[in-house]
Amino acid sequence: MINIHQKTLKDLEFHTVCEHVSERCVTEHGKEKALAIVPYTSSKEALFGLHQTNEYVSSKFHETVIPNHGYDPIDREIKFLDIEDSVLERGSFKKLSSISETVNIHLKFFNKYQEKYPTLHQTVVETEYTTIIIDAVNAVFDKYGELRDDASPLLQTTRRSINQVKGRINSSFASALGQYQGYGYLDDIRESVVENVRVLAVTAMHRRKVKGAIMGSSKTGSIVYIQPEATLQAQRELNNLLFEEDEEIKRILKALTNTVRPFISLFTEYQELLSTIDVIAAKAKYAEKLNAILPTITKDRELTLKDAYHPLLYLSNTAKGEKTFPQDIRLDANHRIIVISGPNAGGKSITLKTVGLLQIMLQSGMLVPVHEYSRMCLFNRILTDIGDNQSIENHLSTYSYRLKNMNYFLKKCDKYTLFLIDEFGTGSDPELGGALAETFLEVFHERESYGIITTHYANLKMMANETKEIVNANMLFDARTLEPLFKLHLGEAGSSFTFEVAQKNGIPYSLINRSKKKVERGKIRFDKSIANLQKERSRLAKTTSTLKEKEQKAVQQDQKLQEINAKVQAKLENYQELYDSNQRLIYLGQKLDTVSEKFYRDKKKRELVAELMKIVQIENSKRKKQSAKAAKAQKQKEKQVKQEVEKKVAVIRKKKVEAKKEAPKVEKPKPILKVGDRVRMHDGKAVGVIDLIEKGKATVDYGMFTTKVSVDQLELVQAKKKK
Repeated sequence: MINIHQKTLKDLEFHTVCEHVSERCVTEHGKEKALAIVPYTSSKEALFGLHQTNEYVSSKFHETVIPNHGYDPIDREIKFLDIEDSVLERGSFKKLSSISETVNIHLKFFNKYQEKYPTLHQTVVETEYTTIIIDAVNAVFDKYGELRDDASPLLQTTRRSINQVKGRINSSFASALGQYQGYGYLDDIRESVVENVRVLAVTAMHRRKVKGAIMGSSKTGSIVYIQPEATLQAQRELNNLLFEEDEEIKRILKALTNTVRPFISLFTEYQELLSTIDVIAAKAKYAEKLNAILPTITKDRELTLKDAYHPLLYLSNTAKGEKTFPQDIRLDANHRIIVISGPNAGGKSITLKTVGLLQIMLQSGMLVPVHEYSRMCLFNRILTDIGDNQSIENHLSTYSYRLKNMNYFLKKCDKYTLFLIDEFGTGSDPELGGALAETFLEVFHERESYGIITTHYANLKMMANETKEIVNANMLFDARTLEPLFKLHLGEAGSSFTFEVAQKNGIPYSLINRSKKKVERGKIRFDKSIANLQKERSRLAKTTSTLKEKEQKAVQQDQKLQEINAKVQAKLENYQELYDSNQRLIYLGQKLDTVSEKFYRDKKKRELVAELMKIVQIENSKRKKQSAKAAKAQKQKEKQVKQEVEKKVAVIRKKKVEAKKEAPKVEKPKPILKVGDRVRMHDGKAVGVIDLIEKGKATVDYGMFTTKVSVDQLELVQAKKKK
């Protein structure tokens, strides 16, 4: 049973991570759920949650993208459905149909691709698939959310009658309008609408001459609005039909409400499922932002973090454009407890929080920003004592509060516990507090708990050096500048650099020397030895780094020389072949010249042919005979070489084309055209001379004719020569 205390979540600022996840949710229920994320209570649930998130992240690399899970909340609809004889509004039905359709899409999707998304399929498989809700709503409403004419036979008949009556009203009104317009009884506006009824705009002086019902008048009283007598009867019939339509719509909506009422629990389940998927999707988006992965989860108690980043610090520094330093940390059966020492501002607390927050995130189903070779396990408890814990409300000092916390640790610590304590044992007399802290550490060690502590106490460093499963560690500092390198080094305790830091900050050497005299020589020697070791290691690290760089440069230079040597050798071979070939051709040329000269003198064709045949036979005898199989292999080889060359050429051409596309186009400054310049149209070839420029238009003389065109449509061929 996993039980992580709320204080641990607060100490590690897990609520900020939850806020980041909540911001990436797209539904209100998802946002609320994300803010309430806590570690799972069992290993099985934690692993299930991790695989949910990991599968959602992996969907980005598949062609089968997970469907959109967004929906409108239906809490109000669920409450209404729970009230007997209640009737939902029109918009509510579309929301219910939409959420049902969204869930159905997800059910079909994960059922189809359950091999790719086994955990997500398991997440949705228990939810019922039904089209009853969608079919019922679609039978009443169209795709625009309007009530369909064929929602019921009575509604269809009523609406048909309404359309017929409206047609009669329009025709009779048009007749009355034309009649009274001819008599000159109407105002210039002729007609208007009062209470959704078309009326005649009659001048006040003629109101008694127009038969019908007075519906009102203008503000000045000069116009009286009258509904013609011819439309009154039809209007009454229309009002009755509209009332019947409204009553039938109410009946249809009530019937539809009663149809979906039995699905109250299913609607609740729908919201729960989609909001859960929303949180999983938000965790996946957060993982992408952090470049987070799912490390190997081991059943053995092992915590091996490579290139581990503190999530909040990483996002903050990325936003500022600053570098975040990753950490390598290892806890296993042989090194269960790490004691980190060294001066403040070196990153001890951040290292502690990085381990704790990543572990909490992992046990809450979130991927973590570590290297893929990292290995992590699950702990039943994670206990923390980080930061200033002075309690004003309970009138407790920092030390009293920490003692109460230590008491809680002693009660709960076992071999499935991870404890993280910052500034272990501080708040009391250094010697007495250090002794008590050492005893606490002995108990944690005896109970086989895993943990990391930070401290300045020398006795804890000594204990770590002498105890088998406890290991010293320190945050690296530059030995010359005393600037932090934000890198954890296991195996050695860290010096506090107390006097060195004081000297760097301008404290007089005389005061530092007096302070040294007040401290026991053994302690100074011990701290100085540690400081010297750290300085020596820093120098060795720099030397190693320099040697590695030189080695890499030497390897690169060697590779370059080998490549140059190979190219030179190939060129020499080519030149030798070319020389031999040229020499052979010169020899042949000389022979042919001799033969041709002889023929020129004696004109004997037979001897000429004999000499030529002799030369050809000698040359052929020098050529190597190839079998048909060898000749075919040679041709195949030449073909392959040609194809490889063509591929390389194609790649080079493609790169050149892309480079041309990417290269920013430099627009040439547009020349100012003047009278006498030779010009042509942008899309033309004929060249003419500008005779006149006026108001942005130029008169161009082409010899046979002149034309006027906009200056913007012309391009300069040759500027007018200056005399």
